[in-house]
Amino acid sequence: MNTPHFCWETLPFGIRRALMIAGFACAGASVLAGARVGAQHEEPAPSHPLFYRDILPVLQEHCESCHRGEAIAGRVPLETYEEAKQHRDEIVRMVTSHDMPPWFADPRFGKFANDISLRADQIAMLQSWVKDGTPAGDPAEGPPPLHFFGGWNIPKPDQIIKMPVPVDIPASGIVDYTYEIVPTGFTEDKWAQFSQVLPSSPQFVHHAVIYIRPPGSTWLRGAPKNIPFTAKSMNDVELQHQARGTTSDMLLVYAPGSSPDRWPETMAKFIPAGADLVFQMHYTTDGKAGEDQTSVGVVFSKQPPEQRVITLQLNNYDFLIPPGADNFPVEVHGTMPNDCTLLSFFPHMHLRGKAFEYNIVHADKTRTTLLRVNYNFYWQLSYKLATPMPLKAGTELQAIAWFDNSPNNPHNPDPSKAVRWGDQTIDEMMVGFFDIAIPASMDKEHFFIRHPQQQ
Repeated sequence: MNTPHFCWETLPFGIRRALMIAGFACAGASVLAGARVGAQHEEPAPSHPLFYRDILPVLQEHCESCHRGEAIAGRVPLETYEEAKQHRDEIVRMVTSHDMPPWFADPRFGKFANDISLRADQIAMLQSWVKDGTPAGDPAEGPPPLHFFGGWNIPKPDQIIKMPVPVDIPASGIVDYTYEIVPTGFTEDKWAQFSQVLPSSPQFVHHAVIYIRPPGSTWLRGAPKNIPFTAKSMNDVELQHQARGTTSDMLLVYAPGSSPDRWPETMAKFIPAGADLVFQMHYTTDGKAGEDQTSVGVVFSKQPPEQRVITLQLNNYDFLIPPGADNFPVEVHGTMPNDCTLLSFFPHMHLRGKAFEYNIVHADKTRTTLLRVNYNFYWQLSYKLATPMPLKAGTELQAIAWFDNSPNNPHNPDPSKAVRWGDQTIDEMMVGFFDIAIPASMDKEHFFIRHPQQQ
């Protein structure tokens, strides 16, 4: 599996900073909020909604995981009546335009456990509340406050693993991908049921990929531990090459809009005793120098799970998007080498990304669409199936991406150029990440061993 790259150096400073730390920005409902799973049915809206009885439950379920003082969107907290009243016009504007909460899945395909989009009746209720003058109602009728541990959107972590040395970020220029290898110190195997990446300076962090390097792995074995380094900083050509890709499994990926990993009690990601976590950090400058010291929080399973979660991907590196093409398709196929359970999706493209689709291709060449998204580079969301889907060995998966390289795409860096795969935002990528569950006793390497009857 190759290392995923997320880049946006070409974006104006003001846009990047606003997207990361200001304004309305909601990346997903907290597990503590008891988010509704696949709830699409309309409910009668109260004729005269009140904040504590009617509005606060909606804000807690759909907004508060980000719109609170400690989270990225802390400049627009929505935890109290006073805060919601102050931002009432912004709330109505953002929900009626469907800019918030961010959700890009086509509702015709699939149901997703982390769907935080608002129903029409909820939007109408927010409009009515503002039109009526934002009445408060009785605080006793409201739900109890949500409790978060610091900036975490997961339960209080059992272990917080922080990069030992902060990374200095210059005020301008391109920052090479930065790595920091951190020994876990685990003396026994661990199962991660919840995990979250928490940058100390999110305004600088465009992405982080946290890899699990098991003991015995030769990947980056000659690289230093506990200090930041880049591929260019290593004199060994082989180590420079290894920094470009790995077969190691991911603990999780952090990108704009991404949510923490939350697996049910029967599933978790495996971190073996003696493993290292390899932080791959992509930093972007924003006009002011600073530093970042990213952490990963993990909540361990209370008992060994029945299934192990691993992250796979469908990539197509060999494409050429013509100049001016407004709907250029790129696809890739792959078959499951063994039985597994499909859990979630995470599509990735760059600024020309328009739409992304995952399908099952049947023997008669018909397709069942599992997910279709109107892609938004600034909100790279994961989509977790409300009902995990068993897949038999030999099941063919297809991922299709559509790119808009035309002048009509306002984010297009240069519609006059043909575009290939590349690290930078002026280039493109086509990556269809997806999570699966396999037996807890099976590792990623053995999952890819096909039995003769499955050839």
